[in-house]
Amino acid sequence: MQAIAIDANEHGGLGSLVDEMHQLRSRVFAGRLGWRVKIEQGRERDEYDALDPTYILALTDRGDVAGCARLLPSTGPTMLSWTFPQPLPGGRLRGKSTMVESSRFYADTGGEGRGGRFLHEATLMMFAGIIEWSMSNGFDEIATATDVRLERILHRSGWPMTRLGSVELIGETMSVAGILPADQASFERVCPPGYRSDLRRLQRVAA
Repeated sequence: MQAIAIDANEHGGLGSLVDEMHQLRSRVFAGRLGWRVKIEQGRERDEYDALDPTYILALTDRGDVAGCARLLPSTGPTMLSWTFPQPLPGGRLRGKSTMVESSRFYADTGGEGRGGRFLHEATLMMFAGIIEWSMSNGFDEIATATDVRLERILHRSGWPMTRLGSVELIGETMSVAGILPADQASFERVCPPGYRSDLRRLQRVAA
């Protein structure tokens, strides 16, 4: 398994993986979780996918997408501020040039692949990939909204999230917003054995 980064509008021939990711998001967020998301031709997309995000993907040894996350600069439109401001103090994210927002996170934890701390390899691969890309592109903080279950997983992995506000019920999900550090110490704690990545060639310079 390895982590890769793909720029949404400059995917360098990796468009089939982006398409597979959108299909995966449809199956997970609409099908499995029952979220009210927009589905077209079996693919989940929203307005944030049109803002030139970077996608972090975890790929199996066969090249299948086993995890995904979408990264956008916190200084622009963000899902936290525009769509899910409820867990934020004052209902807004105080973005800055050294902070990136992560959204649409998923890791396939079915089958084999448990790590030494009994977390799935795909989960740890995604955590490590997000941190590595963020550090490589001048970001030292990652803002996200997640559910309390994933918050516990983050803590177990050694990458605890600092809450920005209180837990809020959004739809049927107990949600919380917070900040995660993007630093070498965090990367080393979450990095699974045999971690491989292809992130550097699709770096961006933080604005």
